Amino acid sequence: MASLPVKTFVSVQIVVLLVGLLYVVEINCAGQREFDYFVLALQWPGTFCRRTHHCCSTNACCRGSNAPIGFTLHGLWPNYNDGTWPACCTRSHFDIKEISTLLNDLEKYWPTLSCGSISSCFGGRGSFWQHEVKKHGTCSSPVVHDEYNYFLTTLNIFMKYNVTEVLNEAGYVPSNSEKYPLGGIISAIQNAFHTTPVLICSQGAVQELRLCFYKNFQPRDCAFGSNLQDGLNSSSQSCPKYVSLPEFVSSDHEAEEGGIGGPLLAQSKSV
Repeated sequence: MASLPVKTFVSVQIVVLLVGLLYVVEINCAGQREFDYFVLALQWPGTFCRRTHHCCSTNACCRGSNAPIGFTLHGLWPNYNDGTWPACCTRSHFDIKEISTLLNDLEKYWPTLSCGSISSCFGGRGSFWQHEVKKHGTCSSPVVHDEYNYFLTTLNIFMKYNVTEVLNEAGYVPSNSEKYPLGGIISAIQNAFHTTPVLICSQGAVQELRLCFYKNFQPRDCAFGSNLQDGLNSSSQSCPKYVSLPEFVSSDHEAEEGGIGGPLLAQSKSV
């Protein structure tokens, strides 16, 4: 059987080696290993929107009577069992055309609650959705594979494990006067989904709620330390024994004027 000339054989070896190195860098950026489980992060608009300073067309807090009143999506985050997490796993390009058929649902269930662009991976900036898929979605690829499936999967899990519906049925509804027992909220979710949620509070108001899942999207408890995602002290211990689920109503006039009144709550460091 004919063999390759020595020079050609060496050249082929070098090319293969370089391609292999590029593949490793692309798939395993910064030496990050494959994740262990998912965190579904939800945010309470009534808490976030009360600190809104300015309105813009992309801010769901400024939709007047159409502003969201129940939990909305923050993101689906891959995590490790040791409490750390991977981020920005590849330099993939965000293409909103890839999710064009999901835009109506994304605007309703996964809206941005702020104005302006958000810092993204590798020094870039972009939309809320771009930030989430580039920072977290790229590290979820062993399970969800691509941009479209990342958003579709997250929407499906959000709808299947409908936290707002569970809390409403248990009597925990948006209110600016009521305080609810933290233990009661946790128990309602435990009874419905057989997992213990993690809650984040800001000045006594629920700001975020997180559910954790195995890679097959069966519920599980979150690992110790996962509560510190994005630098927030998000253990349920950050909440008092009685918490509020603030109701936020922005008038159409306020939306048109470009500002929203009301008390401001402490702002989170990152999304």
